[in-house]
Amino acid sequence: MTRQPMDDPSDSSLSRVDGAAKVTGTATYSAEYAIPGLAHAVLVTSTIAKGSIKDIESREAAAAPGVLAVISHVDAVEVPGWPARKQPAERAPTGTALRVFYDPLIYFDGQPVAMVVAGTREQAVHAASLVRVTYQQEKHQTHFEKNTQKAVVPQNVQRSKSSPFQDYDRGDSAGLNQAHTKIEAEYTIPTQHHQPLEPHAIIAVWEAEDKLTVYDKNQGVKSVQGQLAQAFKIPRENVQVVAKYIGGAFGSGIRVWPHTMAAVMAARHLKRPVKLVLGREQMFTSVGYRPYTVQKISMGAAADGRLLGIVHEGTGQTSMYEEHLERTVLASRALYACPHVATRYRLLPLDVSTPTWMRGPGDATGMFALESAMDELAFALKMDPLELRLKNYAETDPERNLPWSAKSLKACYELGAGKFRWHDRRMEPASVRRNGKLVGVGMASSLYGYHRHPSRARAVLHADGSVTVSSATMDIGPGTGTAMTRIAAKVLGLEAKKVRFELGHSNLPDAPGQNGSSTIPSVGSAVYVTCEALKAKLLALASEMPEGRSMGPMVVREGRVFGSTGGQTGIAFSEILKYHRLDSLEAMEESKSGAERDQYSMYSFGCHFVEVEVDPLTCEVRVTRVVTCADVGAIINPKTARSQSIGGVVGGIGMALMEHSQMDHRFGRYVTTDFASYHIPVHADVPPIEVYYIDKPDPHANPIGSKGLGEIAIVGVASAIANAVFNATGKRIRTLPITPDQLV
Repeated sequence: MTRQPMDDPSDSSLSRVDGAAKVTGTATYSAEYAIPGLAHAVLVTSTIAKGSIKDIESREAAAAPGVLAVISHVDAVEVPGWPARKQPAERAPTGTALRVFYDPLIYFDGQPVAMVVAGTREQAVHAASLVRVTYQQEKHQTHFEKNTQKAVVPQNVQRSKSSPFQDYDRGDSAGLNQAHTKIEAEYTIPTQHHQPLEPHAIIAVWEAEDKLTVYDKNQGVKSVQGQLAQAFKIPRENVQVVAKYIGGAFGSGIRVWPHTMAAVMAARHLKRPVKLVLGREQMFTSVGYRPYTVQKISMGAAADGRLLGIVHEGTGQTSMYEEHLERTVLASRALYACPHVATRYRLLPLDVSTPTWMRGPGDATGMFALESAMDELAFALKMDPLELRLKNYAETDPERNLPWSAKSLKACYELGAGKFRWHDRRMEPASVRRNGKLVGVGMASSLYGYHRHPSRARAVLHADGSVTVSSATMDIGPGTGTAMTRIAAKVLGLEAKKVRFELGHSNLPDAPGQNGSSTIPSVGSAVYVTCEALKAKLLALASEMPEGRSMGPMVVREGRVFGSTGGQTGIAFSEILKYHRLDSLEAMEESKSGAERDQYSMYSFGCHFVEVEVDPLTCEVRVTRVVTCADVGAIINPKTARSQSIGGVVGGIGMALMEHSQMDHRFGRYVTTDFASYHIPVHADVPPIEVYYIDKPDPHANPIGSKGLGEIAIVGVASAIANAVFNATGKRIRTLPITPDQLV
């Protein structure tokens, strides 16, 4: 079964259940809660990349109109969960998250060094400009290419024998020496920053000395709850985290960042609620980024295209105080049937803030190199790139030597290639022109790991026959509430309008953060088993009623219980509760992985086909057509799934052609800190995008047979575009983004 690129009127897809609230402005985001007595905080940030603070002159700022406090390491409240300050200050050991306002040490340009709190944001912004900081500056290192010799094996990897980031060898990589055709290349992806529409914001409210409520933009309310409880040494249940609506995140909200701690500290200091909203410039230094990464690939094949060896080495940027690891080289172990594979992964610590996961983390980076190299090898072999991939199709996982739980990548290739008309392509580069433009096509595979975490959900049937389902999951944009509503409605035989899904609050049943495409497999499974449990309770009650005793086996549909043989009018859910004198009926269940993780290898798969036009005079590249196809198990809600795939392609266009956070290494400072200088795709940059799914449930993954979609949607897009640019121009670009200067 395939899903068509446009919505089928007969499809039972749901429109977003929160759509009306968002488009009418009634949805409340983190910065929009009306809290009495609210004060406003603004950060003052470092203007050096390494050194220490000599002095902070804040008297003029403190005397400015409306100012309530100027806070720095000199007078910040103690955080009980942090170790006592040392005199003199010492740099934190590797693996220590930045402790804001903890000591005078500077680790990166843009680090918060002080905070002004005032009655209005405008007053706080003005007063922050009056704070004068003097520094003892030290020589910094921020240039990746000039420091690659300092790359190291991550300490976390050295300490763990089971880390997937350890050096990996399968077979004998000397097999490359017997290759008929071999390619070696280096691929570079620069630093790229998350650009959600909503900037990060928090309102912190201390309800009592040991009771805290935060309205925070984050991707995991339970995680934030635990971290804040630990930091301030208060009972976990006394911390409430609210994040019902989120205006995009892409990974930037996965952890508790220093600005969150700063707002909580200020609220405690002043004993009144404090709001802190990051400006767009601060988003470039405060909430992570996709790390600068350089990869080297050696790849060889026999004359018929059979891969004989792959060596994939990757080095990623991290901060001096934390290690951020990504799956950069891991896909090369699993995607293709190759007897000899070796991978190496290193980190390069620099005087920068810590990176974090950005959509398709690791795999989007690694697959740019792997799938570009496959295209280069295909050209060297004079073989169709799709044929080369099919020649090396892995029928089982070559890394773990396990069967796939489900894999329909061949079906993706066939469907995508047919819709794109791939086999009409010309192999010779720069051989096709249209309206004076060079035209090229390219393709790439995509792969992303499967993640499922223990999750709980609660379902309550009310007296009016409606159901409320709840779980402490999040929705950063994919339509979580809509998907969960559809799962619950289908299980309970209800119209979707009779189901309400609650999320985004830490007082709800446990759920993981929204990352790694794990929400549908994890929380969706919990909703499924919980609603099945509620249905079982309901049917048991119905069987005790006079009408139900003669029904035999029962089914539910349209909010009523029927005998499975039909012919009855059925019993309404509300009538069942009324008969048993119940105001409501409740079920709560947990769902988690079992032995299947050791029996099968689980991934999401897909492919992308891309057409580009290149202006031969200006060398401007335009993506003109995209066909994307994914094998992610069962599609829960086609309409919102399609939006996820389109969004991933758009992100891939930005990754391939535009996004690059430029740093002035003289100062260790980003200079692309707004939408005028950091370019992202706009409507004019996005072509028609056809989206298809195999839509075949994975019988081993989880009760709903669905795997992650959000991450795989971007994985491979950049390489497909780069391959199309080569086909159009004959120029192989291995450093992103592909800008006109590289094609001149």
